[in-house]
Parts: sequence; C-alpha cells; structure tokens
Amino acid sequence: MGDALALLELVFARPTEAVAEARALLDGAPTALEASVAHHVIGLAQREYGDLNAAIAELRTARALARKSGSNQRLADVLATLGIATVHAGRTSRGLAILDEAVDLGSGAPAARVRFRRAGALWIVGRHQDALADLRVAVPALRRAGDVLWTARALTLRGLINLAFGLVGRADSDLLAAERMFTDIDERHASAFALHNRGLVAFRSGDLPAALSCLDEVERRYRELGTSTPELAIDRCAILLCAGLVRDAVAVADSALTAHRRGQATRRAELLLVAARVALAAGDQPAAQDRAAAAAALFAAQRRQWWYAHARLLLLQARFAAGATGRLLGQAERVARQLDALGSPDVVQAHLLAGRVALARGSSPTAHLGQAALARRRGRAIGRVDGWLAQALLAHALGDRRRMLAACRRGLDLLDEHRLTLGASELRAHATARGTQLAELAIRDSVANPRGLLRWSERWRATACAMPPIRPPDDPVIRGDFAALREVTHRLRLARGQRAPTHALESERSRLERLVRARTLHTAGGTSPSRAFDPAVLLDSLGGGRLLELVDINGDLHLLVCGSGRVRRVRAGRTGAAKDAVEAARTVLRRLSYAPPEGDRLLVRLTDLGKRLEEILLGPAVRLLGDGPVVIVPPGRLHGVPWSLLPALDDRVHAVAPSAATWLNSRTAKPVSNGVVLVRGPSLGTAGAEVPALSRMYPDARVLADGSATAADVLDSLGGAALAHVAAHGTFRADNALFSALHLDDGPLTVYDFERLPRAPHRIVLPSCGSGRLLPLGADELLGLTAALLPLGTAGIVASLVTVNDAATVPLMVALHKSLRTGEDCAKALWQARRAASDEPVHRATAASFIALGAG
Repeated sequence: MGDALALLELVFARPTEAVAEARALLDGAPTALEASVAHHVIGLAQREYGDLNAAIAELRTARALARKSGSNQRLADVLATLGIATVHAGRTSRGLAILDEAVDLGSGAPAARVRFRRAGALWIVGRHQDALADLRVAVPALRRAGDVLWTARALTLRGLINLAFGLVGRADSDLLAAERMFTDIDERHASAFALHNRGLVAFRSGDLPAALSCLDEVERRYRELGTSTPELAIDRCAILLCAGLVRDAVAVADSALTAHRRGQATRRAELLLVAARVALAAGDQPAAQDRAAAAAALFAAQRRQWWYAHARLLLLQARFAAGATGRLLGQAERVARQLDALGSPDVVQAHLLAGRVALARGSSPTAHLGQAALARRRGRAIGRVDGWLAQALLAHALGDRRRMLAACRRGLDLLDEHRLTLGASELRAHATARGTQLAELAIRDSVANPRGLLRWSERWRATACAMPPIRPPDDPVIRGDFAALREVTHRLRLARGQRAPTHALESERSRLERLVRARTLHTAGGTSPSRAFDPAVLLDSLGGGRLLELVDINGDLHLLVCGSGRVRRVRAGRTGAAKDAVEAARTVLRRLSYAPPEGDRLLVRLTDLGKRLEEILLGPAVRLLGDGPVVIVPPGRLHGVPWSLLPALDDRVHAVAPSAATWLNSRTAKPVSNGVVLVRGPSLGTAGAEVPALSRMYPDARVLADGSATAADVLDSLGGAALAHVAAHGTFRADNALFSALHLDDGPLTVYDFERLPRAPHRIVLPSCGSGRLLPLGADELLGLTAALLPLGTAGIVASLVTVNDAATVPLMVALHKSLRTGEDCAKALWQARRAASDEPVHRATAASFIALGAG
C-alpha cells in the first residue's frame, strides 16, 4: 500500500510515469484501497494537465472505492481533490461542500493537508481571508508533524495570498522558505513552481528583468516535465504588459485561450480576464469588452466575488476607453466599494476610473481622484505613477497649475527610477508609454509658455537615446546564440539567392531570435540617469543657428523655434496630413531609386510634395530660420521625413536629432583615435565601388572586404574609430527594429551587436538602403541602427531613409568624404555633396534620401 500512496506524490514530479504505474496497478488485482489510490492518481493528473470532466469521473470512482475500503483518511484525501476539481469546473458551492466534508473526516497531519487544500479552493474563489484562516491552522500542524512537502505547499499558498493583498515582503519570506524545502526533498515540479512564484515576487517588487528571466526558465522546466499550466500564461501576460511588450502579450494570451479552450472553468475564466486586459492595452476595446464580460459571467456563476469585481472593473475600463460614460460613474463607484471591501490593491484603479468618468461628465472628481492619489505614497515606483496621475488630474480639475505640474514631474521621476532598473533599450523605450498621460497634461498646459513647452517636450522625448543600454554580461551562452543566429541568417540569404528550400532555416532563425531577445530582456539595469535639460544651455550652443522642435499636441503640430536667445512657438499643420505626405514622398524616392523612364515626371511630383511638406511641417516658421544651420527635432512618428525636399532646407545645412538633449550630448562627443575604417559587404550592386576610391583618399585606413568583413572584426574596428564607412546591404525589421542589420561576409550585424560596442565610432556613414529608418514606440522613442549609436557617443551619422540607387550613391559618398576630410561635420559635408550631385532625377533622389543625424 505504501508504494501505491507514493504515486500520489509522483504525480506532480513525473505525471506521465505516475499515470502509467497507476494503470498498471489497476490491471492487476488491487484492493479497494489501492484501486482508490490509482484512480485518485489518474484523476489528479487529468485535473492538472488533461480533461477536467475525465478527472472528476476518475475521482468519483476513487471516492466510491475509498468508502468501500472503510478508511476515513483515504476518503478525506479523495474528497479534498474532488472538491477542488469541482470548484475548478465552476460548481463552487458543491466543491466547497465536498471540502467541508473532507475536513470533518480527518485529524492530525492528514486533516491539516485537507485543510490546506480547502484553503486553496477558497483562494481560487477569492475568499482570501477565509483561506488564511485555514492556513493558520494547517501550517503549524504540518510543521509539528515534520511534513516538509505539505508545509512547503502551504507556505507557497500563503505567499500567493499575500501577493494578492500586495504584501510583497511577507510573500517573499513564505515563498523563499517553501523553495528551500522543495529543494531539500528534490521535488522537481514543485521547485519549478517555486521559481515561478519567485518571478511573481520579482514582478511585484518592480524587477522586470528578473521576472522575465524566472518565467523563461520556468517555461523550460515545465516543458521538460511535460506539464502545461495556464497560470504561466496568465502571469507572463501580466509581466509583459507591465514591461510595455503588448504585442508579445497578445500572442501569449491568444495562444493560451486556444490551448485551454477546454478544461478547468476557473482557469478559463482567469485566462479570459487576462486576455481582456491584453486587448485593452492593445487598443482593441471591442475584444476587451467581450472577454471581460465573458469572464465576469463565469466568475459570477462560480461565485468568485474577488475575481468578479476585477472583471467588472476591466469591463468598465474598456467601455470608458471606447468613449462610453453613461451610467459608468455609478458602476465604477460600486466596483470601487467592492474592491475596497475585498482588500484589493486594484481599488486605486477603480477610483482613478471613477474620477476620470466624473471629469468627462463634468461632475466633481475630487473624492475619487483623492482616494486614487493616496497610492502615490506607497508601493513600488511603477505602481505609484498612477497615484501621481490621479493627483495631477485632481489639481488640473481644481485649476491648481503649480500642483498639477509638480505631480506630473514627480510621476515622470518615478518612471525614470523604474526605467533605470531595466537594462534592455527595448524595455526602456516601451516603459515610457506609462508616462504619456502625465507628459501630455503638462505639455497642453505649457502651450502659452514656449520655454516651458520645450522643457516638457524634452522631458519625455527620446529618453532611450539619452542613455546607453546596459551591456549584457559577456556570457559564452549569449555569444553562442549570437554566432548561431548570424550563421543561420547567412545560410538563409544564400539559400534564397539560390532559390533553395528555406522553411527549416527560417524556423531555426525565428527560434534563435527569440533566444537572443529573451536573454537581452533579462539584462538588469544600472545607474545612468540622464542630465536635466536646460533651454539656456541649448540657446547658448546654437550660435547663429536654429533648432526646430516639433511637438504634437492633440494631432496639431507646434514648432518651437530656438535661436538668437529666444524660444518662439508657431503653429503648423496636422500630424496626420504630415504622415501622409511623408509616406507619399518616400514612395516616390523609392521608385526613383530604380531609375525609371518617367524619372522627370516623378521629380516634379517630388518637388510638389516637398512644398506640401514645408507647408505642413514648418508653416510660418520658414520666416524665422535665419541664415545659419538648422537642427530639426521631429516627433518619433515623423522621423522618416526627407528634409532636404523642403525648399527652405534644400540649400541650407541641416541635421536631424531625436531630441535637443541628444543633439547637445553629441556636440560634446570627442574622438578617441584618428583611425578610419572602411567596410565593404558582400553582393553589392556596384561591388562597393566607393570603397576603393575612399581607400585612396584615406591611405592609412583599415579596409575590411572580400571575406574579412566579418561581424567580429567589423565591431572590433568600429570601436573608437574616428570615422567609419560601412558599405553593405541593410535590412530594416519593422517587427523588431533591434534585428535590423547590415549584412557582412559572415552574416548580419544587428542593432543588438552595436549595443555591445564598448565605444562607438565618432562618425559613421551608412550608405545601405534604409539604414536611417527607425521604429517609433513608447511615448516618443526610437529604435534602430542609428538610434543605437547616438547614446553610445557617436557625434555624427549619415544614413539613408529609403532604398537608394547603388550607382548614384557612389559619387555622392565620394563627394561627402571629400568634405569630411577638410574638417566639415556630417551635416555640412552632406549639404556640399548634395549640391555637387548631378541634376539627373535618380541622382537628385539619391541625394535627397540621405540625412545627417547628430551634431558631428
């Protein structure tokens, strides 16, 4: 009988093996007691990893056999498992009644184990205080009995309940003690679950890299054990949303809903709730409303008030996001009272929603926003941001401008604190989205004060470009992943060129990209705060030049013209019209790169688009440009403007920067050597014809070509170079800009590789197609090849915005370097090269396709 009972513990460690042994036991001549255990084992495995209806059938058989055996202890054990399965099936009252019967049957340690499982069921339905009451009895009893396994399980449950209440310190203490116990008794599945919970603690403590790392490792362990738990998908979605990785969260939620279409009704409801939250974050209000309503209906049927209140809150948030306000205020107030009575930390969100609904309806928001604002004083940095948002909205409603701006500043400071815990530039960029509402409040309030508007615009613009990413540790596993990805991508390009099958290579590349990205997201943050922006310093640095910062306010473009000791604001056109005109101009430039026969007609079209762009983007600011050079700071969504098409800029030296602060930083960058690096990648249409000409121009340059232009050698040469020119095909990845790459002899050199440079080249010329393209995300952030170089200390970059004609690029690049050799910066050298270009349409278009970034 002892061997049969051991199978019950084997279920969670090796479920497949446990079920096989249980079936073998039933194939023999078991006693009623042994047969009860065997069916119990199969039912447990089905409950956790299979079909819930099949699980309940097996457990009912186990119950009948337990009664036949005459063992109350055996019957109580089966009833406890059956009770939880019944709760998971959505029959809450019946399941809890079965658990009550089980508790009444037992005594001593077996009774404590049953009481622990009733606590688990109470936790599932959201009766957290009742669950803690059971654990207060169960934990001491299990400890006295020396039952390490069940004590660890009970501590794990208590830790999870503490997390639900927001008591992170208590949760951490319980979960850490449980993890040590599981490790001591070599419980593999329980150990994986303990690591899963450590990820939750890291998440609630604000350490997103550690949380992502834990969950990735947990997924690997669960896969090895052959188990699948919807809880992992639920928790991963929550962490991905907090990290701003909404697209990843959508994929996880949709996959989990499909995988768990059948099974436990309780977990299905929880999956619907998290999927609704993901849809709301993705801006899909109809899906959010449908899923939240479905989750609320399931929770109501399951009598799970804690969960029902949270589903109702999410449903109301989705309706408000869709523009509804009717009856929403009273409903939000009721949900706030429910969440407060349940002790949920999400009561802050309910009060914030009620306050915003009141504002939208012209009612007094004071009571609700005041309650939500209390959250600004407690908890982790990222959680306190909503409290400061409530404070800012309240001050704005009361007409207290000083308090409103102070609240916006404090909220954004907290987000800075949070971002410094993140090492990956992708996470840092996404994190800024949490500050959008705070920044917009302050920006709208500052329209009448140009210097104030400039400060607030800079406060939350391209902040990821202002501080270098934290370099991942020099881990051989990470190096191996990068090398493997480079090799597979290189083979894939060759296979495509030969029209060979590519499916296997594409699958392997996708797998390696997921590994590389995941390891990068695990990188912990550091201390690299950006310096405060001072408009006076900017004005002093401009000399006789101008800096134009474009600010999008409710879809209208406002220009801040900085220069001659002043900051002036003028209103231009609409952002939407600008985006349409930019895309039209880029389309014409791409068509001209192929030297079409209708080139003259397209050039006329391009000229007209340039005038249209000037009208929308500059408007009356054209009269304020002065005679000197111009620096343009566009919003992220307008980073791809071919600025030289604008008549006012065509014959004027101009450069582009992600922010005024980034431009100021690039002015102070100094070269650490006088070395020149020339790189020629494979398969160029002109065989990289400018490189031989440039090597004669720079006789001491290091030339990497014809097999020597490998990623390792190119990176080694670029570090600290005074000037680099990389002639190579390029690829921009809109799905993940950090995999945008230059193609070298042994494969791609990605943005991830650039971010690992210990020192950046002082100046770099990237003539490859689309090398200057960037992906806007977060509040107003940019990711891509050039965005990676500026925070590393590169002073000046010349790059293309679209596909360019290889043959027309060669003379443009030679002319550019002739000017660079005379000491000109990148902006002036590009201007001179553009003036020297042929009037042929393809040459004109090629010259207009390049921009200068930075101040060097």
